[in-house]
Amino acid sequence: MESTPWAFDRPITSPFAQPRGLAGRLAGLFMLLTNEQRELVALIDAGEGDHVLEVGYGPGGLVRMLAKGPSACICGVDPSPDMRDLAGRRHRADRRVDLRIGAADAIGFGDGVFHRVVSVNNVALWPDLGAGLKEFRRVLRPGGRVVIAWHGGSAPGRIARKLTLPEDKLAMIAAALGEHFADVTRHELTTLTVFTGMSV
Repeated sequence: MESTPWAFDRPITSPFAQPRGLAGRLAGLFMLLTNEQRELVALIDAGEGDHVLEVGYGPGGLVRMLAKGPSACICGVDPSPDMRDLAGRRHRADRRVDLRIGAADAIGFGDGVFHRVVSVNNVALWPDLGAGLKEFRRVLRPGGRVVIAWHGGSAPGRIARKLTLPEDKLAMIAAALGEHFADVTRHELTTLTVFTGMSV
C-alpha cells in the first residue's frame, strides 16, 4: 500500500514520484534533462573537504554537479533502486561518491557526518515532514547547512508552475525547519523555492 505524502490528501503514484521500471527510468531521464540546478549549487556552497548528502537524488543531476566541486564526499539516499542504478553509472570509479537506498526519515548514515544535507523536489512527497527534518538534523554536523528545494521560484516553467505548493504548505515547511534548525531563510531561485537553515 502506498503511503500518503504529508502535503497531499492521496498517495502519489506518478513515475516521477515513485520511479520504477521502464516508466520510472524514462521519468528519471526526463528529470535529468529538465531540472536546472546550477543556482542551487551556489546556494549549497559546499567547500573544500565538505561531506554533502543529497536525499532523493533521483537520476543524479545534482550529484554530477557536486562531484565537479571541492567536496571530499558526495553521498545520497533514494528509495528507488532504478534511480540508484541510473545515478550511479557515471560515478562507479569515483570513490568520493556513495549512493545508497534510503529515505528522508531513514537516512542510514551516522550522526553528525555531513556539512550539507540537500533535498530537491521531494520534500512534499515525504510521508512525515517532521520525521524527515529530525533525521536531517541528526546527520548534520553543528554549523552544517540544510537546503530544502521544491518546484517554484521567480520564473518557473510550465510544468513547474503546476507543481508549486500553496503558501500554507510552504509555511509549514518553514515552521517545521524552524523547530529543528536556526536561521531559516526562504530563497526564490529561477525555478525553485528553497529554504535553508543551520544546524546548532
